[in-house]
Amino acid sequence: LHLIDGSAFIFRAYHALPPLTRKSDGLPVGAVHGFCNMLQRYIQDNAGPDAPTHAAVIFDKGAHTFRNDLYDAYKGNRPEMPEDLRPQIPLTREATRAFAIACEEIEGFEADDIIATLACQARDAGGRVTIISSDKDLMQLVGDGVEMLDAMKNRRIGVAEVEEKFGVGPDRVVDVQALAGDSVDNIPGAPGIGIKTAAQLINDYGDLETLLARAGEIKQPRRRQILIEHAEQIRLSRRLVELDCATPLDFTLDDLEVREPDPETLRGFLTRMEFRTLTRRIAE
Repeated sequence: LHLIDGSAFIFRAYHALPPLTRKSDGLPVGAVHGFCNMLQRYIQDNAGPDAPTHAAVIFDKGAHTFRNDLYDAYKGNRPEMPEDLRPQIPLTREATRAFAIACEEIEGFEADDIIATLACQARDAGGRVTIISSDKDLMQLVGDGVEMLDAMKNRRIGVAEVEEKFGVGPDRVVDVQALAGDSVDNIPGAPGIGIKTAAQLINDYGDLETLLARAGEIKQPRRRQILIEHAEQIRLSRRLVELDCATPLDFTLDDLEVREPDPETLRGFLTRMEFRTLTRRIAE
Protein backbone atom coordinates (compact mmCIF):
# COMPACT_ATOMS: atom_id res chain seq x y z
CA LEU A 1 0.00 0.00 0.00
CA HIS A 2 1.38 3.39 -1.03
CA LEU A 3 -0.19 6.39 0.75
CA ILE A 4 0.63 9.82 -0.60
CA ASP A 5 0.25 12.88 1.62
CA GLY A 6 -1.13 15.02 -1.19
CA SER A 7 -1.55 18.33 0.63
CA ALA A 8 1.96 18.24 2.11
CA PHE A 9 3.56 17.19 -1.17
CA ILE A 10 1.98 19.96 -3.21
CA PHE A 11 3.13 22.63 -0.72
CA ARG A 12 6.65 21.26 -0.66
CA ALA A 13 6.78 20.94 -4.44
CA TYR A 14 5.62 24.54 -4.76
CA HIS A 15 8.51 25.80 -2.61
CA ALA A 16 11.18 23.39 -3.89
CA LEU A 17 10.60 23.29 -7.64
CA PRO A 18 11.17 26.12 -10.13
CA PRO A 19 8.05 28.07 -11.15
CA LEU A 20 6.28 26.84 -14.28
CA THR A 21 3.36 28.40 -16.11
CA ARG A 22 1.14 27.12 -18.88
CA LYS A 23 2.31 28.87 -22.03
CA SER A 24 -1.16 29.38 -23.48
CA ASP A 25 -2.54 31.45 -20.60
CA GLY A 26 0.13 31.81 -17.88
CA LEU A 27 -1.63 29.53 -15.38
CA PRO A 28 0.85 28.44 -12.65
CA VAL A 29 1.34 24.66 -12.93
CA GLY A 30 4.80 23.98 -11.46
CA ALA A 31 3.55 22.15 -8.37
CA VAL A 32 1.05 20.17 -10.46
CA HIS A 33 3.85 19.12 -12.81
CA GLY A 34 5.97 17.88 -9.89
CA PHE A 35 2.94 16.08 -8.48
CA CYS A 36 2.23 14.29 -11.78
CA ASN A 37 5.86 13.22 -12.11
CA MET A 38 5.70 11.76 -8.61
CA LEU A 39 2.48 9.83 -9.36
CA GLN A 40 3.95 8.43 -12.54
CA ARG A 41 7.22 7.44 -10.92
CA TYR A 42 6.06 5.91 -7.66
CA ILE A 43 2.66 4.47 -8.61
CA GLN A 44 2.03 3.93 -12.31
CA ASP A 45 5.58 3.27 -13.47
CA ASN A 46 6.69 1.30 -10.41
CA ALA A 47 7.72 -2.31 -10.86
CA GLY A 48 9.43 -5.06 -8.91
CA PRO A 49 9.03 -5.97 -5.24
CA ASP A 50 8.12 -2.41 -4.22
CA ALA A 51 5.33 -2.05 -6.79
CA PRO A 52 2.12 -1.10 -4.94
CA THR A 53 -0.98 -3.26 -5.24
CA HIS A 54 -3.01 -0.52 -3.56
CA ALA A 55 -2.51 3.24 -3.49
CA ALA A 56 -4.25 6.46 -2.55
CA VAL A 57 -3.58 10.17 -2.43
CA ILE A 58 -4.93 11.69 0.77
CA PHE A 59 -5.81 15.38 1.01
CA ASP A 60 -6.81 17.76 3.78
CA LYS A 61 -10.42 18.92 3.49
CA GLY A 62 -11.00 22.31 5.03
CA ALA A 63 -9.04 24.03 7.77
CA HIS A 64 -11.14 23.07 10.82
CA THR A 65 -10.59 19.67 12.43
CA PHE A 66 -11.24 18.09 15.83
CA ARG A 67 -7.87 19.49 16.96
CA ASN A 68 -9.21 23.03 16.63
CA ASP A 69 -11.96 22.03 19.05
CA LEU A 70 -9.29 20.90 21.52
CA TYR A 71 -7.14 24.00 21.04
CA ASP A 72 -8.51 26.94 19.08
CA ALA A 73 -5.03 28.30 18.31
CA TYR A 74 -3.99 25.06 16.54
CA LYS A 75 -2.27 26.03 13.27
CA GLY A 76 -3.42 29.56 13.95
CA ASN A 77 -0.10 31.05 12.83
CA ARG A 78 -0.18 29.57 9.32
CA PRO A 79 0.34 32.19 6.57
CA GLU A 80 -2.18 32.63 3.79
CA MET A 81 -1.80 30.32 0.81
CA PRO A 82 0.24 31.94 -2.00
CA GLU A 83 -2.04 33.20 -4.77
CA ASP A 84 -0.20 31.30 -7.50
CA LEU A 85 -0.59 28.03 -5.56
CA ARG A 86 -4.32 28.38 -4.96
CA PRO A 87 -5.47 27.40 -8.51
CA GLN A 88 -3.13 24.39 -8.47
CA ILE A 89 -4.82 22.66 -5.52
CA PRO A 90 -7.94 21.44 -7.40
CA LEU A 91 -5.74 20.47 -10.35
CA THR A 92 -3.82 18.01 -8.16
CA ARG A 93 -7.08 16.26 -7.33
CA GLU A 94 -7.96 16.16 -11.01
CA ALA A 95 -4.50 14.76 -11.77
CA THR A 96 -4.96 12.01 -9.17
CA ARG A 97 -8.22 10.89 -10.79
CA ALA A 98 -6.71 11.11 -14.29
CA PHE A 99 -4.03 8.63 -13.13
CA ALA A 100 -6.89 6.40 -11.84
CA ILE A 101 -5.55 6.61 -8.27
CA ALA A 102 -7.94 6.81 -5.33
CA CYS A 103 -8.34 10.38 -4.09
CA GLU A 104 -9.66 10.64 -0.53
CA GLU A 105 -10.42 13.35 2.04
CA ILE A 106 -12.75 13.53 5.06
CA GLU A 107 -14.34 16.59 6.64
CA GLY A 108 -13.06 17.28 10.16
CA PHE A 109 -9.95 15.11 9.89
CA GLU A 110 -6.46 15.84 8.65
CA ALA A 111 -4.85 13.85 5.87
CA ASP A 112 -2.39 12.51 8.45
CA ASP A 113 -5.21 10.86 10.44
CA ILE A 114 -6.61 9.15 7.35
CA ILE A 115 -3.11 7.97 6.43
CA ALA A 116 -2.58 6.68 9.98
CA THR A 117 -5.86 4.74 9.92
CA LEU A 118 -5.13 3.14 6.55
CA ALA A 119 -1.54 2.33 7.51
CA CYS A 120 -2.68 0.62 10.71
CA GLN A 121 -5.37 -1.33 8.85
CA ALA A 122 -2.90 -2.51 6.20
CA ARG A 123 -0.25 -3.36 8.80
CA ASP A 124 -2.77 -5.35 10.87
CA ALA A 125 -3.73 -7.25 7.71
CA GLY A 126 -0.09 -8.23 7.17
CA GLY A 127 0.63 -5.75 4.40
CA ARG A 128 3.59 -3.47 3.77
CA VAL A 129 3.02 0.27 3.72
CA THR A 130 5.01 3.10 2.19
CA ILE A 131 3.92 6.61 3.20
CA ILE A 132 5.12 9.05 0.56
CA SER A 133 5.80 12.11 2.65
CA SER A 134 8.54 13.76 4.69
CA ASP A 135 6.12 15.09 7.33
CA LYS A 136 7.66 14.51 10.75
CA ASP A 137 4.22 13.94 12.32
CA LEU A 138 3.86 10.73 10.29
CA MET A 139 7.12 9.32 11.68
CA GLN A 140 5.22 8.00 14.72
CA LEU A 141 3.78 5.34 12.36
CA VAL A 142 7.11 3.93 11.16
CA GLY A 143 7.99 0.34 11.99
CA ASP A 144 6.42 -3.14 11.74
CA GLY A 145 6.08 -2.99 7.99
CA VAL A 146 5.50 0.77 7.66
CA GLU A 147 8.17 3.07 6.20
CA MET A 148 8.20 6.53 4.70
CA LEU A 149 9.60 7.82 1.45
CA ASP A 150 10.67 11.41 0.88
CA ALA A 151 9.79 11.65 -2.81
CA MET A 152 11.57 14.99 -3.29
CA LYS A 153 14.88 13.46 -2.14
CA ASN A 154 14.11 9.81 -3.04
CA ARG A 155 15.10 8.99 0.55
CA ARG A 156 13.55 6.21 2.60
CA ILE A 157 12.76 6.83 6.26
CA GLY A 158 12.81 3.86 8.61
CA VAL A 159 13.25 3.38 12.34
CA ALA A 160 16.93 4.42 12.25
CA GLU A 161 16.12 7.70 10.48
CA VAL A 162 13.35 8.46 13.00
CA GLU A 163 15.73 7.82 15.89
CA GLU A 164 18.31 10.07 14.24
CA LYS A 165 15.81 12.93 14.00
CA PHE A 166 14.04 12.62 17.35
CA GLY A 167 16.50 10.76 19.56
CA VAL A 168 13.83 8.15 20.34
CA GLY A 169 12.06 5.35 18.49
CA PRO A 170 8.79 5.89 16.62
CA ASP A 171 6.74 4.74 19.63
CA ARG A 172 8.00 7.72 21.65
CA VAL A 173 7.93 10.40 18.94
CA VAL A 174 4.63 11.87 20.23
CA ASP A 175 6.09 12.16 23.74
CA VAL A 176 9.06 14.13 22.44
CA GLN A 177 6.84 16.32 20.24
CA ALA A 178 4.51 16.98 23.18
CA LEU A 179 7.44 18.38 25.16
CA ALA A 180 9.18 20.24 22.35
CA GLY A 181 6.02 21.66 20.78
CA ASP A 182 5.84 22.72 17.15
CA SER A 183 5.96 26.33 15.95
CA VAL A 184 4.69 25.32 12.50
CA ASP A 185 1.44 23.89 13.87
CA ASN A 186 1.38 26.28 16.85
CA ILE A 187 1.56 23.46 19.40
CA PRO A 188 2.70 24.95 22.73
CA GLY A 189 4.65 22.08 24.34
CA ALA A 190 6.86 22.88 27.33
CA PRO A 191 8.40 26.39 27.12
CA GLY A 192 12.15 26.31 26.59
CA ILE A 193 12.42 22.57 25.98
CA GLY A 194 13.67 21.52 22.56
CA ILE A 195 13.90 18.18 20.77
CA LYS A 196 17.28 17.22 22.27
CA THR A 197 16.27 17.89 25.88
CA ALA A 198 12.86 16.28 25.32
CA ALA A 199 14.49 13.11 23.98
CA GLN A 200 16.87 12.99 26.95
CA LEU A 201 13.97 13.28 29.40
CA ILE A 202 11.92 10.57 27.68
CA ASN A 203 14.90 8.24 27.48
CA ASP A 204 15.58 8.82 31.18
CA TYR A 205 11.99 8.32 32.37
CA GLY A 206 10.52 5.98 29.73
CA ASP A 207 7.37 7.82 28.70
CA LEU A 208 5.63 11.17 29.08
CA GLU A 209 3.21 10.25 31.89
CA THR A 210 5.98 8.76 34.00
CA LEU A 211 8.08 11.87 33.42
CA LEU A 212 5.26 14.21 34.47
CA ALA A 213 4.44 12.07 37.52
CA ARG A 214 8.09 12.18 38.64
CA ALA A 215 8.81 15.76 37.57
CA GLY A 216 9.54 16.71 41.18
CA GLU A 217 12.61 14.43 41.10
CA ILE A 218 14.31 16.40 38.31
CA LYS A 219 17.46 18.06 39.60
CA GLN A 220 17.52 21.12 37.33
CA PRO A 221 15.24 23.69 39.07
CA ARG A 222 14.06 25.48 35.93
CA ARG A 223 13.32 22.26 34.03
CA ARG A 224 11.51 20.84 37.06
CA GLN A 225 9.40 23.99 37.42
CA ILE A 226 8.46 24.06 33.72
CA LEU A 227 7.25 20.46 33.74
CA ILE A 228 5.23 20.89 36.94
CA GLU A 229 3.64 24.21 35.95
CA HIS A 230 2.86 23.23 32.34
CA ALA A 231 1.87 19.58 32.79
CA GLU A 232 -1.66 20.00 31.41
CA GLN A 233 -0.38 22.06 28.47
CA ILE A 234 2.08 19.26 27.69
CA ARG A 235 -0.69 16.64 27.89
CA LEU A 236 -2.81 18.74 25.53
CA SER A 237 0.13 19.01 23.15
CA ARG A 238 0.40 15.23 23.09
CA ARG A 239 -3.28 14.92 22.12
CA LEU A 240 -2.68 17.41 19.32
CA VAL A 241 0.32 15.57 17.83
CA GLU A 242 -0.93 12.00 18.25
CA LEU A 243 -2.53 10.71 15.06
CA ASP A 244 -5.99 9.15 15.12
CA CYS A 245 -5.76 5.55 13.90
CA ALA A 246 -9.53 5.10 14.20
CA THR A 247 -10.69 7.76 11.76
CA PRO A 248 -14.16 6.80 10.42
CA LEU A 249 -13.71 5.95 6.73
CA ASP A 250 -16.39 5.65 4.06
CA PHE A 251 -14.15 3.43 1.93
CA THR A 252 -12.02 0.32 2.45
CA LEU A 253 -8.56 -0.86 1.52
CA ASP A 254 -10.12 -2.88 -1.32
CA ASP A 255 -11.26 0.40 -2.88
CA LEU A 256 -7.62 1.49 -3.21
CA GLU A 257 -6.52 -1.23 -5.62
CA VAL A 258 -4.14 0.10 -8.28
CA ARG A 259 -5.76 0.25 -11.73
CA GLU A 260 -4.54 1.17 -15.17
CA PRO A 261 -5.58 4.73 -16.06
CA ASP A 262 -7.85 5.38 -18.99
CA PRO A 263 -5.41 6.47 -21.74
CA GLU A 264 -7.65 9.16 -23.19
CA THR A 265 -8.48 10.67 -19.80
CA LEU A 266 -4.86 10.80 -18.70
CA ARG A 267 -3.52 12.03 -22.02
CA GLY A 268 -6.28 14.63 -22.17
CA PHE A 269 -5.40 16.03 -18.75
CA LEU A 270 -1.65 16.14 -19.41
CA THR A 271 -2.19 17.74 -22.81
CA ARG A 272 -4.47 20.37 -21.31
CA MET A 273 -1.79 21.14 -18.72
CA GLU A 274 0.73 21.37 -21.62
CA PHE A 275 3.13 18.91 -19.97
CA ARG A 276 4.60 17.88 -23.30
CA THR A 277 7.55 15.79 -22.09
CA LEU A 278 5.45 13.91 -19.54
CA THR A 279 2.69 13.37 -22.08
CA ARG A 280 5.14 11.93 -24.56
CA ARG A 281 6.82 9.70 -21.95
CA ILE A 282 3.52 8.23 -20.77
CA ALA A 283 2.22 7.83 -24.33
CA GLU A 284 5.32 5.82 -25.26
